[in-house]
Amino acid sequence: MATSSLDKLKLSGTRLGVFAATLWIVFIADRILPGDFNRWGIIPRHLDGIWGILFSPFLHANLGHLLSNFLPVMLLLALLLATQPNAWSTVLQIVLLGGILLWIFGRPAVHVGASGLIYGLIAYLMAAGFRQGRFGPALAALLVGFLYGGTLLSGVLPTVGPHVSWDGHLTSAIAGALLGYFSTSKTDPLSEFPSSNSTDSNLSPSSKSVY
Repeated sequence: MATSSLDKLKLSGTRLGVFAATLWIVFIADRILPGDFNRWGIIPRHLDGIWGILFSPFLHANLGHLLSNFLPVMLLLALLLATQPNAWSTVLQIVLLGGILLWIFGRPAVHVGASGLIYGLIAYLMAAGFRQGRFGPALAALLVGFLYGGTLLSGVLPTVGPHVSWDGHLTSAIAGALLGYFSTSKTDPLSEFPSSNSTDSNLSPSSKSVY
């Protein structure tokens, strides 16, 4: 029913707002509380750095870092929510798989920032969109990626610079592509949502890489 669809839209908007608020609350808390929150980033192959798999998307080195990531990640999350079922479960899977791959294979550094999630979402939306034959979301994600980084390829290459977590971008993109292809079917994902005319049915920690 239309009411049910509206309720789902409101719930998605609320959760998106909570995610956005969390990014800013964590950043402000890091600036006013003692200590450095970024020590909770991903530190590859260090047990102390394994918690960063969950925490790193919410940690940013400075205001410019957060601002550069904020709009792209919010646009991509909104696109995911609008086109795929179980969107937040997908976000968690991208964060976990991309983070685990980075923890295993990444450079010795402290990796923080939401740009890994950005690359994971772009890869997921592209892989899922092409597999489902729904090219609009895939092309929209690609456009966000080009507007975000100039070129997607440079962000996953070592030449981007030592202070950018290109390996975090790469592992998250791999995770997103794998999940987008293997966790979706060739049927329209929106078929799981009620339509408007349907009825309800029952590191070396001394260095830091930012993403």
